[in-house]
Amino acid sequence: MVVQHGSAAASARAAVAAVAVASVVAGAGGCGGGAAGGERNADPTQTVRGAADRLVREGSSQARTSMEMASGGTRVTIHGEGVYDYRKGVGELRVRLPQDAAGGEEHRPITELLAPGALYMKNRGAGVPADKWVRVDVTALTDGNLVTGGATDPLAAAELLRGARNVTERGEGEISGVHTRRYQGSVELSAAAKAASAGQKGALAAAAKGFRKGRVPFVVHVDDQGLIRKVVHRFSFANGQPSKDVAVTSTTLYRGFGKPVKVRLPAKGDIFAGKVAEPGP
Repeated sequence: MVVQHGSAAASARAAVAAVAVASVVAGAGGCGGGAAGGERNADPTQTVRGAADRLVREGSSQARTSMEMASGGTRVTIHGEGVYDYRKGVGELRVRLPQDAAGGEEHRPITELLAPGALYMKNRGAGVPADKWVRVDVTALTDGNLVTGGATDPLAAAELLRGARNVTERGEGEISGVHTRRYQGSVELSAAAKAASAGQKGALAAAAKGFRKGRVPFVVHVDDQGLIRKVVHRFSFANGQPSKDVAVTSTTLYRGFGKPVKVRLPAKGDIFAGKVAEPGP
């Protein structure tokens, strides 16, 4: 399928055709600062819901992501790594795709720039010049780009927790040598969208409408300063198959907080305005 960029609907179709996840799966078959995580008597729900605000106060971090998909008995995992400026709401990830199901060569890494309401991709392939970016309006995607880009936006992963429900503390542990408390519960997507910050509200509102299941199970590890160190979301979405969901486990790791981060979004002339061909299997 070939689509033309332009309207919101065309951009959404282009995104689905353009993004790594869709091709890999097809080929395979309210705000408010919560209490700090170290406080034993802190309310678990408020601790988890306040995690996004705590990230913004910290300013920035490094991030590592993984997204495992299960479809038709086959599992594929996509990895990403980069940095994020939570105050500006922008980040950069290099997303590495697995080998094709047929055992072909590994794909070139895709550079993704994350910004309020938008996803920019470079090394997209399929007719896009090597020096151009593909821009996707994430508010036009039925999953709000929680799954489509192959990596959940690290800020969106935290913002989802604003809709946390039935949160329980599940013990202590360490993530990369840092003491954490582990919390478990589920996210109500509609509540997360209503409570989201301005930059994330449109994307999460799209996800709340687009996902067949309105609740997303999660496990989050929060350190003694109230900072997220690891969060795991378990999504389930249709992927164009009305009777069969694809199970997606998205993991985001946070570290290196407070270090200077510089993310430069593409100039208008660097954004591809032509046709985007659907990737082959």
